Amino acid sequence: MRQQLPVALAATLTAALPAALPARAQTPAANTAPAPGPERIKEVPSVTAVDPAAIRPGQILFTDHRDNPSAPENGLIPYLDWLKARPAEAAALAPYPGYKEPDYTVTVNGVTKPRHETLKVYVAEGRFIVPRPPEAIDLQAFANLAFVQKMDPAIKHHTLAVADVTPNKDPAAAFAKRPDRPWCEGAGACIESRYDLEGKLPLGVKLANKLEEGSAKKIAEFVSFQSELRVLGPDQGDRLKALTKIDTAVTGGLEQTIFWVNQILRFGKFLAVFQPMPNDPTKTVVTAYMALAIKGDVLDRKAEYARVPVLKNLLPAQVLMGNSSFNTGNSISAGLPVYARNRIATFADALTKR
Repeated sequence: MRQQLPVALAATLTAALPAALPARAQTPAANTAPAPGPERIKEVPSVTAVDPAAIRPGQILFTDHRDNPSAPENGLIPYLDWLKARPAEAAALAPYPGYKEPDYTVTVNGVTKPRHETLKVYVAEGRFIVPRPPEAIDLQAFANLAFVQKMDPAIKHHTLAVADVTPNKDPAAAFAKRPDRPWCEGAGACIESRYDLEGKLPLGVKLANKLEEGSAKKIAEFVSFQSELRVLGPDQGDRLKALTKIDTAVTGGLEQTIFWVNQILRFGKFLAVFQPMPNDPTKTVVTAYMALAIKGDVLDRKAEYARVPVLKNLLPAQVLMGNSSFNTGNSISAGLPVYARNRIATFADALTKR
């Protein structure tokens, strides 16, 4: 099985991801880059509750369902609760229809046992206006490796052959296979990505590995993941309109699904849905989502860190949610909230400029 990292995310990517005991939130490091300013990103309880006509030029409505950001796991929801509480969102942002939490076997000291893996999900949602009609936006221009490379220069990407996709070829990864087709089949791009942790996180990883010296599970100083990028057509309109709650035709979508990650996450997805502006078809409403499913045992492992003063700020939920002195930068090491805001803002900029 893949190694697991109880530190900073992550997705997808891009795009990735239960219950842990409460832990005291830490003040973010002074050099942690802030999310885009409040004049650019407007925090709202729900983007679907705001009339798109009220969105100012260049503004992004944003929510990640956090009503108490300093709480360690605020903004995370157990996967099974997500299915019940926000079914349209879960249907669109799960890796594929009918996705279930993984079941597989693990072998410890020569003994093989079945295992069920629980997940917690972080979802960020943004909405903005592009001052062009949907037919003037070429989604195919964004469904390629070159575009993904521009989204976050800290993450390195290269193309991946369908035959080399881990769940497609590795029997031990069978639980991550799609039931209806191979991953990346017919996709605009099949991508392998790597993000090297930044700032003090590599030092934290070294200290954590030293703490668990002798363990077969070593923490990596990087996050690697595989994803597929594809354009969605108008035939996906019914399920996507149920998600966006905008009553104009869905003209298309862009979707990047992270289906294999070396640690921290189980899956992730970035989804952007394009619709004509109600009462003004010369403009396009774009609703963008980022979902990351975190392995439950990543969040549960913290007792060993609490014993070591320098590692107390390495508690997984704190680092993931950007509440640790280990957080830094603009990318994954900054924590999920900063990363999601920056990814959606960068995507909005790219659409506006093209």
